[in-house]
Amino acid sequence: MANLINVERATVSYGTRTLLDGLSLGVDEGDAIGVVGRNGDGKTTLLKMLTGTQAPDSGRVTHTSGLSVGYLRQGDDFAIGSTVRDVIVAGRPDHIWAAEPDTRTVVEHLLSGVDLDASVTSLSGGERRRVALAEVLLAGHDVLVLDEPTNHLDVEVIGWLAGHLITRPARALIVVSHDRWFLDAVCTRTWEVHDGVVDAYDGGYAAFVLARAERMRVAAGTEARRRNLMRKELAWLRRGPPARTSKPRFRIQAANELIANEPPPRDSLVLQRFATTRLGKDVFDLHRVRLEVGDPPRVLLDGIDWSIGPGARIGLVGVNGTGKTSVLRLLAGELQPSAGTIKRGATLRIGFLSQALAEIDGTQRVLDAVENRRRITELAGGREISADTLLKDFGFTGDKLTTRIGELSGGERRRLQFLRLLLDEPNVLLLDEPTNDLDIDTLTVIEDYLDGWPGTLIVVTHDRYFLERVSDVTYALTGGGRCDLLPGGIEQYLAERAAADTARSEPARGERTESDAARERRTGKEMARIESQLAKLDDRIASVHESMAEAAADHVRAGELNVELAELLARKENLEEAWLTAAEDAG
Repeated sequence: MANLINVERATVSYGTRTLLDGLSLGVDEGDAIGVVGRNGDGKTTLLKMLTGTQAPDSGRVTHTSGLSVGYLRQGDDFAIGSTVRDVIVAGRPDHIWAAEPDTRTVVEHLLSGVDLDASVTSLSGGERRRVALAEVLLAGHDVLVLDEPTNHLDVEVIGWLAGHLITRPARALIVVSHDRWFLDAVCTRTWEVHDGVVDAYDGGYAAFVLARAERMRVAAGTEARRRNLMRKELAWLRRGPPARTSKPRFRIQAANELIANEPPPRDSLVLQRFATTRLGKDVFDLHRVRLEVGDPPRVLLDGIDWSIGPGARIGLVGVNGTGKTSVLRLLAGELQPSAGTIKRGATLRIGFLSQALAEIDGTQRVLDAVENRRRITELAGGREISADTLLKDFGFTGDKLTTRIGELSGGERRRLQFLRLLLDEPNVLLLDEPTNDLDIDTLTVIEDYLDGWPGTLIVVTHDRYFLERVSDVTYALTGGGRCDLLPGGIEQYLAERAAADTARSEPARGERTESDAARERRTGKEMARIESQLAKLDDRIASVHESMAEAAADHVRAGELNVELAELLARKENLEEAWLTAAEDAG
């Protein structure tokens, strides 16, 4: 495969700190690379260097001749006075750009409800972010470099974006994201940025977790805490649908020896008993509740009966604007229903993690802000955790302990918010987009603490992995004042949304001809045949990967297996193209 971007012995420093130290790596045609690492370890700096927007202090970065690189930054730099239409379709009228299927689907999914003739300066931060993403996707670049592309997207649009990047690939993709489901869905390689270096792994996020855990297991002197966190996450990946993707890129059974004796992530019975002793039998009891917001009023809940008991772990989903944050504020007592009643348990101590960061006094130092709150907190079963331990687990050590809160990054302040909530020992947690600005390592720490936290949890998040990891049941705000239980979780929600979209776009049943029906039957059989072949190919590819791991020291055998793998992948690509053609015919 052709090498598109090459980095040779590159070093980047800020002040006395070296972020990237003598780095050498390459981006090849066909790569889909996920970049992970803690906040501040250099992920964005690496992207800037790869795109040529920042030169290394030493070493060099080269692009193949004529390479076009599209870069989605965390900020935007739209031209003053430009409209959305100017940015995404070069000012072309609707009847021109809408005739292009790829352009139409990007605009429909990312910019639904956005006035294309509005000035970009009049848009909200989330809308500007989606405009910037649409601009990069529609520009026809050879390489896409995306820094946190799922920010401000709901679960449904994130699923669409993953499918779009897979079915309409650029020559190469590099993406920084804290959304682990998204990384596993679109990436075939993973780069971990840490301590000035980049470690490369084959596969998406699930494969990365397995490979990193194995490296940590065999490496002398590895920290026990980090090893245990990875083992726990592996146990979760094995027991649940692996990384929540329909195409896991490695067999999770390969982790069996490593995690054979690992218990389930949390003991629901113990937590339930402990939650009941702290909360009693009643937490929230909503009766015929109607919730309206805005002027003119917009109905979010209408005639809702909902009983939430001790120890419940609820994920709340819905497209942007359906009122998820307002429902949390209703439960917290910040909003009042326009009709109906809410009964709250007498012993409730609510911890509400809002999306705002202005709640913490910026003049306080980190250590004082924590120790003034509480020095010891209690988890399920009476286990105590000190403030010092929490500070270390959440990445506050050394000079960070005496840093003023106002000088912390957004991710660090988010971490501190959550830490302080835990120290308050709430028995009800309401979490509004808790994964915003957090790196994956911090998310695994939070998930680990929630596994041992006894109480009622209600979480709103666009992070599908986090939601499925910490909650046991899912509810959806589906519009029209409804709040529906989803026994099938996120998969059911997305399927029902897709079915509703299809029903709206299909012609009336009477307009269908016999030839249409016959064509659809033939196409359906063809797609089913291809899917069966793809499933068998996936099994064979996984088997070859396992054989390659076993033959790592036998270079002759490894070479033979590599040739076989290339042939299998080529056949798979042909089958996937055939499936896409059949799907387009069916449409």
